[in-house]
Formats: sequence, C-alpha cells, structure tokens
Amino acid sequence: MKKFPLVLIVEDEPAIAELIAVNLRHNGFTPIWAEDGEAAQRELNAVLPDVILLDWMLPGMSGLQLARKWRADPRSKSVPILMLTARGDEPDKVAGLDAGADDYITKPFSTQEMLARIRAVLRRRAPEQVADSVSIGALQLDAGTHRVSWQGAPLKVGPTEFKLLHYLMKHAERVHSRAQLLDKVWGDHVYIEERTVDVHIKRLREALGSASTMVETVRGAGYRLTAQVDSAKLIAADA
Repeated sequence: MKKFPLVLIVEDEPAIAELIAVNLRHNGFTPIWAEDGEAAQRELNAVLPDVILLDWMLPGMSGLQLARKWRADPRSKSVPILMLTARGDEPDKVAGLDAGADDYITKPFSTQEMLARIRAVLRRRAPEQVADSVSIGALQLDAGTHRVSWQGAPLKVGPTEFKLLHYLMKHAERVHSRAQLLDKVWGDHVYIEERTVDVHIKRLREALGSASTMVETVRGAGYRLTAQVDSAKLIAADA
C-alpha cells in the first residue's frame, strides 16, 4: 500500500488549518491538525510526522519555542519544519531558521508555493545515495553510518549540516558560492534563500568545535573547507 506523507499542521486558526488540510489531501498528503503546542506534542508522541507546518504565533508556547524543543529531542530533531508566519522581515526569517526551521512560508501564501516547499524539504531530507567515507586531516566523515569525528572524538552534526560537510569535504580546498551550495546540497532551491546557507554554516561550525576553523569564509566568494589550517588557530579554538 502506498504511504502518503504525514503532515502535522500546528495552527490555532481552524479556518486556515482546514484550508491547508484540504489542499494537502487533494495532493497526496495525510494531514493531522493540532491547535497549540500541547496538542502538537501529543500528536508527535503518537506518530512521528514526515513534515511539520508550524505557525509562529500560537497560544502558550510559540512556534519558535516549539521548533527549538523539537530540534533538541533526538526523536524529532530530523523532522523537517516549515514555519508559517505573517512576519516577513529578514531578522524574523533568520530567527526562524536559527530556531531549527528548515524553511519559511510568509502569509498569505499560495497553495502551489506551500506544496512546492513541502516537496523540497522532503527531497532534501531523503537519505544519501552515496554511502562513502572521507577524511581531511583529523576530520573524518562516514556517510554509511552517518558519523563525524575530529581527532578520534565523535561530533554531533545535524542532518542538513552533515550533508553540507559531506559535500565540502568531498570538494576540499575549492571555493563554493552560496548558490552552488544550495544547488549541490539542497537540490531544488527555487524557494530557498541564499541566507539559509549562512545559517547552516554557522551551525556546522558550532558542531565542529575546534575544527570549525577548517570551514573558511572567502569574502565576496563563498565558503571553503581546508586542511591547511594554522595550528595556532586550532590551539586557540581548543583553549
């Protein structure tokens, strides 16, 4: 039997939630609705969805608080989150991405835009087809087991950051523009802003710890992963 992707809609306005649910059903998705954070958590505890559509303004816990909570939970940290909000300014978008959202949909939005963004995050979260391993200096990545280590110690790297690191390590010493990274790591990036790359580079550096200096910013050009790192920088980072 064909499995239809399960979409959890966290929205406190019933009319909007019903409109979204109807369009999802007509396009091959199975929607479930929760009107606040408490109800959403119950749904998550029962069945893990394939995607979460999360409204920013909710009674009780806000969408940002819920996104942070679910990203910190090992069970739900890999579920794609699309933030729904009327806040369209760049600082708000960055806040949503920093909280753990994978994408951002500004109200009002068209049905086709919503569906395209859902399909895009599902494609981006698809398992890696190439299960190889790569090493750059003391940094090691195994795509088959989804593990990263630095100087033999394991590192905790999120799913999107893992794909980003994998690509950078496979193409070390080359400078990649944000547009190139979006194309190679995210795939179809029609609806994804280049600022998204900066957010995930920041998260990747935080996850790498003292190895973060290997991810270089090339002003006006993009990013590069290099093994040619000044040992003094590594010592300073470890301090």
